[in-house]
Amino acid sequence: MADIVSPEKRSQMMAGIRSANTRIEVVIRKALFARGYRYRLHSRSVPGKPDLVLPKFRAAIFVHGCFWHGHDCPLFKVPGTRTDFWLDKIRANQRRDAKVSEQVAVSGYRQITIWECALRGATSGDLEAVMDTLVTWLLSDIQYSQIRGTKYLAHKQSS
Repeated sequence: MADIVSPEKRSQMMAGIRSANTRIEVVIRKALFARGYRYRLHSRSVPGKPDLVLPKFRAAIFVHGCFWHGHDCPLFKVPGTRTDFWLDKIRANQRRDAKVSEQVAVSGYRQITIWECALRGATSGDLEAVMDTLVTWLLSDIQYSQIRGTKYLAHKQSS
């Protein structure tokens, strides 16, 4: 299917998508703050500059967009135009994510990934349930976890 906007307009639209301070990231920050947790934003002291860092808990929180990170959920759809370009870009993001994950583990921080589908789309869950899962993880000693849409493995973890 052909794109309904010009290549220049599509480029402008894609360039306007933020990588930091996204709507979902801000929602999570406000909910975490309301529960009394304090954090640092995009700390350069932790590999990959996580979206949120809680030094007290040695915890790094990454908030990932399902499209940009190629998440296996209904929010990810391969674009119909410039497919090879987008697949290469998404695969590069996934390789970088895997490398950063290893570096975070070596640095002594625990990490959790909160996927966009946890709070947006048909598979989204309730914000309070997502925050309960996040806080439970923060208070645990689990090294890695992720929160994703409720219909697609709401909580996956490994020690």
